Amino acid sequence: MVSKSAPVLSAEQVSEVLRLIKGADSVELKLTVPDADHRSAVAALGMDVLDSQVRQVAFLDTPELTLNKHGVLVRARRVQGKPGDSVVKLRPIVPDNIPAKVRKSPIFGIEVDAMPGGFVCSGSMKAKLDPVKVKEAFAGRRRISTLFTKDQRDFYTDHAPEGIVLDELSMLGPINIMKLKFTPGDFGRRLVAELWFYPDGSRILELSTKCAPAEAFGVAAETRTFLAEHGVDLAGEQQTKTKTALDFFAGELHAAARQRS
Repeated sequence: MVSKSAPVLSAEQVSEVLRLIKGADSVELKLTVPDADHRSAVAALGMDVLDSQVRQVAFLDTPELTLNKHGVLVRARRVQGKPGDSVVKLRPIVPDNIPAKVRKSPIFGIEVDAMPGGFVCSGSMKAKLDPVKVKEAFAGRRRISTLFTKDQRDFYTDHAPEGIVLDELSMLGPINIMKLKFTPGDFGRRLVAELWFYPDGSRILELSTKCAPAEAFGVAAETRTFLAEHGVDLAGEQQTKTKTALDFFAGELHAAARQRS
């Protein structure tokens, strides 16, 4: 049997990544682990599930995912034992095209996410939240717009399609997540594992590590080598946590609408 090799970026893609990371604040290297390999990856990397943190994430969009189709992502999150947060994100973006006023905002950041064979640059405006407010919004007892600061609301208005207001968005989720931060003794860099539990019983396990833009290619090489040496499949099909969640919950909304009609 011929083993599959991990996808690699083309020369053109490498040039594009180099251009994007020059204007980024951070780079996050990501890899999703095939479902059949979850248990072996946990054991090989020495992950202790009892150290993980429970989170809940809900996305805000129309049932047709209009925002997502226009490159706008809106979400709110609850975090076990910590404040919640809300995010208005644009992707893909070109850092040089972001207005100076937005770029200077203390709650705005640019990050390049890279995974085997692909990458995306995004700009996010993020704010911390009282966890009670997030819980109330998830339960439908609080207006969605109250989860976002004025700067976030202005940022949303500037980029969302005309006529789609925050308080009229549908709640997609929440979805339950377990997040574990750990540092393998034989690696020396912090890794993050996120296990997303979808309501239909499916799961996505993602491994990631963050680094400064100038370190990206070196850290990527080190991380790939470390994971491969520990038996983690680098050539598995890559799944996007957010897209999978959006598609699932939008499908639920459409199914419910058909039942009512």
